[in-house]
Amino acid sequence: MSLMATGPDIPPATKAPGVFSRTFQAFRYGDFRLMWGGAFTSTSGTWMQQVAQSWLVLEMTGSAFYLGLVGFLGDLPILLFSLFGGVVADRLDRRKLLLGSQFIQMTCAFILTALVLLDQLRIWHILALVFVGGTGQSFGGPAYAAIIPGLVKREDVPNAIALNSIQFNLARMVGPLLAGVVLAAAGVAWCFALNGLSFVAVIISLYLIRATFVPEKTTDSVLTGLRNGFVYMKTQGPLWQLSVLGFVSTFCGIPLMTLLPVFAKDVFGMGATGYSHLMATSGAGAITGALLYAGFARRESHGRTVLGAQIAFALLLATFALSRNLALSYVVLFLAGVCLITLFATITSLVQLNVAERMRGRVMSIFMFAFRGGMPLGSLTVGYLASQFSPPTALLMGSAVLGLTATCFLLSSSGVKRL
Repeated sequence: MSLMATGPDIPPATKAPGVFSRTFQAFRYGDFRLMWGGAFTSTSGTWMQQVAQSWLVLEMTGSAFYLGLVGFLGDLPILLFSLFGGVVADRLDRRKLLLGSQFIQMTCAFILTALVLLDQLRIWHILALVFVGGTGQSFGGPAYAAIIPGLVKREDVPNAIALNSIQFNLARMVGPLLAGVVLAAAGVAWCFALNGLSFVAVIISLYLIRATFVPEKTTDSVLTGLRNGFVYMKTQGPLWQLSVLGFVSTFCGIPLMTLLPVFAKDVFGMGATGYSHLMATSGAGAITGALLYAGFARRESHGRTVLGAQIAFALLLATFALSRNLALSYVVLFLAGVCLITLFATITSLVQLNVAERMRGRVMSIFMFAFRGGMPLGSLTVGYLASQFSPPTALLMGSAVLGLTATCFLLSSSGVKRL
């Protein structure tokens, strides 16, 4: 079944678009613009909270392990529940599923605000709330991933995914910068409160878009539906290989963001504002990478682009781990952002373009299980390694795994190279 009941609001045909038009092609669709704007506002708030939360955890505990534990518990629900979320996304109204997810996350943000204002916050509160918020995300994520391709024509799906990456990473740049300002001017409670308010934007956009999904009627159990999703992926060539690459890239790459407060404070002697600037630099690189990908998303050899970006990111990760020069570290963070988003956008596009609509929720949940599942496992593992050895050593280990995996795929007869 198509996600769109009446089809996307396709603009009339025009002459062949230039580079600028190609880069922002998906913005020609009104529903996509609504979703993009709502998601950008909400994601900016989420990044504000993450920066404030990470800094608060570091001040409360002084421990890299707790930073890793918070990251682990925030993404652990992806491992526990997202597969079932994908089955639900193929059986229910995806907009309603997303709305429920937003309300859960908004409530967690406001509870955190109240605990700070009442001076009752303890570390276990943060650990519990990030887990509950992550549970909401684990059901909303597959629904959101399944909605996006239905808002545009098939040939514009890679562009829509790239622009969606831009909103996420533009928010990753704007959110930390706002967090730095708000932290200095008003404190962490306001960061949490503004995040709670930001969910209103995406809730409004979900009520306004015209996209509808009519699921196929089925008497299969949830477990049978889930098993069918795995069988489908197995029969679709390199889909499972893309999931492996997604897992490795997040397991080894995302911990760079987890340990960034430690590098800011202990290596470069920065405060909260300096940390937010490092985060924003990475976000600016990601935006640049997404823009480049959006402009050339219809080119060939996507599979080799994935592997090349992973090798380049591995080298940059090692360079950042060894650098003690702040200027060089800023440059490396920017380039790492370019590589990481190119890697993410290309893998996601390849998965979305090779799945049937009736299976999209389940396939995307399985992909998210691998892709997002690498984040908590990587955060926990690297946090532990950083506490046992050192943060630079932990990142160097991740760099080695990244480079070795991509090299193995390049030297083998994997289907990814032919995509």
